[in-house]
Amino acid sequence: MSNITSISPTQAYEILDNNAQALLIDTRTSIEHSFLGHPIGSILITIKEPPTWEIIPGFVDKVKTIAPSASTPLVLMCRSGVRSMAAAKRLEQAGYTALYNMDEGFEGDKDDDNHRGTLGGWRFHNLPWEQS
Repeated sequence: MSNITSISPTQAYEILDNNAQALLIDTRTSIEHSFLGHPIGSILITIKEPPTWEIIPGFVDKVKTIAPSASTPLVLMCRSGVRSMAAAKRLEQAGYTALYNMDEGFEGDKDDDNHRGTLGGWRFHNLPWEQS
């Protein structure tokens, strides 16, 4: 049985708003986090960086520094929900038990014109965000 629950951005916001222990981890790159924006209060812990897009060694260790308890509720997000699911699986293997993958991510899937932000995502749902 998996400890990972798939949720929408609005559900993520509710979890974070209702549980002061819950953390929102942004697994995108630092460039995405800064230039595209990020949810207010999110913590950037990148899981993959270009050009190889391989999982960064030490990702789980970085999470452990902010969430030493394996029962800490962790909401994971990326651009669209794919990288954050990879992160959730790594954290599940490390023993974390309250994992939430934000399926639509920050920008959502691409629409018919190949644009993000029109079909879903944190920004699409008008949830609090900022740019650095």
